[in-house]
Amino acid sequence: MRLSQLFVKTLREDPADAETASHKLLLRAGLIAPLTSGVYSILPLGWRAVRKIEGIIREEMDAAGGQELLMPALQPAEVWEASGRREAFGDTLFHFTDRRGRELVLGATHEEVVTLLARQFVTSYRDLPLMLYQIRTKFRDELRPRGGLVRVREFDMKDLYSFDIDPAGLDVSYQKMYRAYINIFDRCGVPALPVEADSGAIGGKDSHEFIFLSDSGEDLIVHCSSCDYAANQERASSVKPAQESSGAPLPLEAVDTPGAATIEEVSRFLDVPKTQTLKAVFYAIDGEVTLVTVRGDLEVNEVKLKNLTKATELRLATDGEVQKAGLVAGAASPVGLKGIKVVADESITQGVNFVVGANRPETHLRNANYPRDFAVDVLADIANAEAGHGCPRCGERLLAERGIEVGHVFKLGTGIAESLGASYVDQDGQQRPIVMGSYGIGVGRLLAAAVEANHDEKGIVWPRSIAPFQAHLVVLGADRSADVAQEADRVYQELQGAGLEVLYDDRDESPGVKFNDADLLGMPVRLTVSPRNMKQGAVEVKGRSETEATLVPAAEVVAAVRG
Repeated sequence: MRLSQLFVKTLREDPADAETASHKLLLRAGLIAPLTSGVYSILPLGWRAVRKIEGIIREEMDAAGGQELLMPALQPAEVWEASGRREAFGDTLFHFTDRRGRELVLGATHEEVVTLLARQFVTSYRDLPLMLYQIRTKFRDELRPRGGLVRVREFDMKDLYSFDIDPAGLDVSYQKMYRAYINIFDRCGVPALPVEADSGAIGGKDSHEFIFLSDSGEDLIVHCSSCDYAANQERASSVKPAQESSGAPLPLEAVDTPGAATIEEVSRFLDVPKTQTLKAVFYAIDGEVTLVTVRGDLEVNEVKLKNLTKATELRLATDGEVQKAGLVAGAASPVGLKGIKVVADESITQGVNFVVGANRPETHLRNANYPRDFAVDVLADIANAEAGHGCPRCGERLLAERGIEVGHVFKLGTGIAESLGASYVDQDGQQRPIVMGSYGIGVGRLLAAAVEANHDEKGIVWPRSIAPFQAHLVVLGADRSADVAQEADRVYQELQGAGLEVLYDDRDESPGVKFNDADLLGMPVRLTVSPRNMKQGAVEVKGRSETEATLVPAAEVVAAVRG
């Protein structure tokens, strides 16, 4: 492809609204162009990389036993009602009504549609196991699109669905996909860490995310400094630090705490460590005001809390709701509390003589102990695991790093199959629900992660496997010498004849502009034809990640590009 004819325009400066390295470079290199918030055009250079990523995905899905199909983006809203997931996805779904008044949604995912296909075509255990996948556009009305292709409202995704006769079969399918995902990310040049994850609105029992660790990521990953434990903070558990004080339980004692309402203020006022305080947070859980309490040095994990209470809606209670419930902001606790549901983290059992609110203004209680002085309705792990806590597997120190999710695999089980009536007849003639799994990779997000993982201060450094072109041919001095132009054209034609993909910079630009663009666009190999090189019968060859160029005889250029 001649660069003079390519639909691309590079930028010298970073766009003002670009946050991450990948967002900046994808825009500067002319791989994407924004249309509106969270919606992008993929331009020719970017599309070439996307097609290669899709090719790798297809190879791995096919090798694992997947069969490719294509399912509709338009989906009747009633199938989401039938599966019970419409409410869980909430405002993320794009809704509209057709001319007949029938409500439709744009596909945010395809569990419902593929389950209906299985209901139609799977009848017997002999039809299973089965794996079906597609690569197609999804639509999600994200509240805050960010990071270029990292979080968008329209995106291409590979989604595969497995169908098995029992949980043991699902385990086999799950492991096939797990290994295939490792292969995909490795081949695309993205070091992805598998971590335990919350299943969220997709549902199901177990799931793993594949995370590229990056400071620009929106997920916080907690992982062990010693063993292989790793989990999204939404799911992670930990051995919480021990309370700094110890001893026998002491009698409750009320103390005045004027002007002290937050844990920091109370801790400082009474000269006690945060580990010796209990924090009270007010939530509205499906409309019911609930007091949630954790040790003062910890934070409530709202995903754990929502899963524990099986809530459809969970949010912080408003000031009006708090007042109506008779709760005292800044001085609340479960001690003596009546008529309010209390959910507590297990950390309230890890210590003695806590300082808690007295449920009256500017007053706290010393020496509160569970269960002597108060009761709770639910006691569970609802606190964030944090850096410095102990690993739940080996006890060593946990680390916390941000990351970008590039893939997610779920054990769905039988929930959606039962809701939509997808079943099979087993060997004994009994009707049983199909056991399902769901496995997704965002193609555009994987492109962004590949750029995030492979760049330097000059631009993109493409992995060979997904580079838009294998070589970037630069000609210098062609405007002054017909022989140089002819030699560059000859090299270009020879490389193409050998089946190599070449981006040929034939523009009338200065060497500085051409070399800067070559570094920005980041093809694996740069070739330079110039009057000086021609005198030696050679072509200059430089790997994108190498610091020095070498001269290669013109007859050996094809071999040099192939590496």
